[in-house]
Amino acid sequence: DMKGENFKVAAIIGDGALTGGMALEAINHAGHLPKTNVLVVLNDNEMSISPNVGAISRYLNKMRLSPPIQFLKDNLEEQFKHIPFVGETFTPEMERLKEGMKRLAVSKVGAVIEELGFTYMGPVDGHNLGELIATFKQAHQIPGPVLVHVSTTKGKGYAVAEEDQVGYHAQNPFNLATGKALPANKPKPPKYSKVFAHTLVKLAENNPKIIGITAAMGTGTCLDKLHAKLPKQYIDVGIAEQHAVTLAAGLACEGMRPVAGIYSTFLQRAYDQIIHDVCIQNLPVFFCLDRAGIVGADGPTHQGMYDIAYLRCIPNMVIMAPKDEGELQRMVVTGIDYTDGPIAIRYPRGNGYGVPLMEEGWEAIPIGKGEILRNGDDVLILGYGSMVHPAIQTAEILSEHGVAATVVNARFVKPLDTELILPLAQRIGKVVTMEEGCLMGGFGSAVTEALMDNDVIVPVLRLGVPDKLVDHAKPDESKADLGLTPSQMAERILQSFKSKLSTVNV
Repeated sequence: DMKGENFKVAAIIGDGALTGGMALEAINHAGHLPKTNVLVVLNDNEMSISPNVGAISRYLNKMRLSPPIQFLKDNLEEQFKHIPFVGETFTPEMERLKEGMKRLAVSKVGAVIEELGFTYMGPVDGHNLGELIATFKQAHQIPGPVLVHVSTTKGKGYAVAEEDQVGYHAQNPFNLATGKALPANKPKPPKYSKVFAHTLVKLAENNPKIIGITAAMGTGTCLDKLHAKLPKQYIDVGIAEQHAVTLAAGLACEGMRPVAGIYSTFLQRAYDQIIHDVCIQNLPVFFCLDRAGIVGADGPTHQGMYDIAYLRCIPNMVIMAPKDEGELQRMVVTGIDYTDGPIAIRYPRGNGYGVPLMEEGWEAIPIGKGEILRNGDDVLILGYGSMVHPAIQTAEILSEHGVAATVVNARFVKPLDTELILPLAQRIGKVVTMEEGCLMGGFGSAVTEALMDNDVIVPVLRLGVPDKLVDHAKPDESKADLGLTPSQMAERILQSFKSKLSTVNV
């Protein structure tokens, strides 16, 4: 419009996205611009990853089951043309009568869209190419904003995917004929998400105040396990992370124990609500950040790189990360027990290490307390979360070169265990931090700030994700590309501290 050009701008949106504020904000804005040639294609398959929830989903379902609106409206238009003494010309009164009869004929279906300033067309069979082409040709002739409601079936054309639309949203390699996943070479330890959900369900069975909240990711976060066992203690708000966080704040105000299970990358959408509705009021909301760190094939949009940095700077927030699935269980208990304010846990995508798990009797971890896993006098390695085990492996490689490393499992990035870290750094004199997140503002930055603030002036090597986007790849490939494998990190340490490690055997 600003360039004075004349063509339709097509925006394709899924029905699940209509539960989020940004989609409605854009529709509200575009409907206020009657001369804007924007075409919105609403792909309605009743699904996000899981089935859609909420009033908008229910409204779209009514529209989907109704006859094509445009057919009724066009038919009425044609009939008006044959009314004697009216024909093609309408007085203002007759124009209003015509519009009223059209609205009466289509009942309330599509009325909300049209009241927002759009011409509504549909529902159209999204799998009928001829019908789609005809509809879009007609839509291009209509001035102003137009919304074409296209009805589709998720997984259309592959019967197995149509029957299991949730399971086949992001399926691992499978047998095309049977639809069954290809067997793994050997059994794998449980996934972090499953361990989190299993532990939460066990706790919720004995604590009715625990309420699990998800933003259309019940399957991905495994909170659907809570829904299956305790449906009254589970809330799915749809793709609406902002609402999920403020809802959690409201529940916390009333003495409940809200647990917001949200992917790290998706929690970014609710940053304002985290600050204003949770942290300023210091409410005990438990944020559980799934898919923190490198996620693999989902690529740059889903990498959970930034949560340490964007949460660490907010007053009142506690942030922790487990070294393995066993410690994850203890941190879930820690998060539930902590009522002095908001607390967050970050854990990675994928499988754990196969450490023993417990069914009950978990002990909470003291807030802000790390642990020493290995002792050495040459270099201090501080691992955070998913990088603790690689830190141990790195220390083993260093020992082969005559370098003895102390390895600390930090557990908390906020509050940092300065009582443990500062004396070790002062005594050993060389510090390495390891994290699966962005270096700018991350765990390494927190350690460096603590050292500087306490006048512990020692060299620090920070290992993590540099200032770059991490593309689609297997997690191991991404880590190798970023220099985060144990052998690569050991090499970096040897080279960085070569002049200071008198016993180095490179």
